[in-house]
Amino acid sequence: MIKRHDGTGRMSRVVKHNETLYLCGQVGNGGIDIQTQTSEALEKIEDLLSKNNSDKQHLLSVTIYLRDMKDFSAMNEIWDNWVIDGFEPARACVEARLARDTLLVEMSVIAATKE
Repeated sequence: MIKRHDGTGRMSRVVKHNETLYLCGQVGNGGIDIQTQTSEALEKIEDLLSKNNSDKQHLLSVTIYLRDMKDFSAMNEIWDNWVIDGFEPARACVEARLARDTLLVEMSVIAATKE
């Protein structure tokens, strides 16, 4: 069964298929540096997971889009402190043009529910 949550007419913020959650790309609130934007995006991810019966221990896969790969190490400083040891998801990180010039990072998440 497929359930869509928080639709905007263009996309859903969360799609649930069986016991798997697919989150739309999460970005920061416009912080001025990569670490602030990474922290903001991760807070949004945690909030969406929590609202949908999941958490970061149930992450399956995360794709990280960086505006510039020069930010890879700085982003990873925040990521490494956020992810729980032993519960690391499969992950990819690529350089990409993002929707707005002020965005430095976007994260797309797939997670299992706690059920």
